[in-house]
Amino acid sequence: MRNILFLIFLCFLISCKQPINQETRIKEDVTFLASDKLEGRQTGTKGEKEAASYIEKRFQELELTPKGTKGFLQPFTFKPKTNPHEAIKFDVNGDGTITGNNVLGFIDNKAENMVIIGAHFDHLGFGGEGSLYRDSIKEIHNGADDNASGVAILLNLAAKLKAKNTKNNYLFMAFSGEEMGLLGSNYFVKNPTVDTQKVSYMINMDMVGRLKKDSALAVYGTGTSPIFKQTLKAHNNRFKLIQQESGVGPSDHTSFYLADIPVLHFFTGQHEDYHKPSDDSEKLNYEGMETISNYIFNIISDLDDNGKLTFRKTKNESEETPRFKVGLGVIPDYMFDGIGMRIDGISEEKPAQKAGLQKGDIVIQLGDSIVVDMMSYMRALSVFEKGNSTKVVVKRGDEEVEKKIQF
Repeated sequence: MRNILFLIFLCFLISCKQPINQETRIKEDVTFLASDKLEGRQTGTKGEKEAASYIEKRFQELELTPKGTKGFLQPFTFKPKTNPHEAIKFDVNGDGTITGNNVLGFIDNKAENMVIIGAHFDHLGFGGEGSLYRDSIKEIHNGADDNASGVAILLNLAAKLKAKNTKNNYLFMAFSGEEMGLLGSNYFVKNPTVDTQKVSYMINMDMVGRLKKDSALAVYGTGTSPIFKQTLKAHNNRFKLIQQESGVGPSDHTSFYLADIPVLHFFTGQHEDYHKPSDDSEKLNYEGMETISNYIFNIISDLDDNGKLTFRKTKNESEETPRFKVGLGVIPDYMFDGIGMRIDGISEEKPAQKAGLQKGDIVIQLGDSIVVDMMSYMRALSVFEKGNSTKVVVKRGDEEVEKKIQF
């Protein structure tokens, strides 16, 4: 009798257990995805598969419907490039040497149109070609900001959108292969598991974990639908928005824009830990991430009753980008909207470091060319070749400092 009473009491306790609050797990999701256990989540590795399994489990907890080709997963197989100038080819016969996995979950509101919300979850593993870390000892590149942050906000939005804004369906996509060339998103667009003619627009989040004190938030693709700019402005009471109209950029939204789908891409800027082992979870601004998630949710809510959005082509800014044979060895601050090109990081043993340039310096002249923005900086840089030397003038605080640069 005592055992029966104990079992009844235990069942009562279990039944009274509070459900997990899915909207407060941003830090938990980042911490797992950016842990050493996953060894940098490089596409095709054990760590990438563990990350995919984790996202799959989170989709199940959120009661999303599988929309991959194997449950929540959409495997894609490809052969890595042997020539850096050739395109990677997908291998439909399964004879390739690397297999990545997109993870796809769906909220079916029985609506006519759908919204795609995406973020890549792969990173650089132990470094390799994309790493900016120059030590000879290989270290895990955990990629907390790039891009565990985007996946965490994606999961947060999935929790927020359950049974809300029901005039659209929602497809949540965690992409792999982004670091190797937008492979996962490119594969999905060419092999969709949903009717892409029903897609109203796509939201992408890549590196959204380092909101700075000035609250600068970059949004790309604002020209890809006529309604975007006014919607972004209507719900902004916190951010210094830096808007770019082009739907083409170095992240997965590009794959959807090229399929004539309106896109918005959110980004909090590069930093000195970009593509280095030091991009760790304790450095993220979790309060800022929650604020960004709320902002995106409000945008989605506003667009809920607008039907299928009109697509508009934008000027491809990358086609106008000058080609250059040398570099200063700096990480530009893409969030800077003042006059000049502000340096957000300095690479070791490169011309900028050797010349004594510092993080925070604003380049205002390179050679004979005045630098007023990123494009004029790149034009100025494009005229130099290896072995050339010139002067660079930077604004450092209230002073102008001139240095000699040897390329």
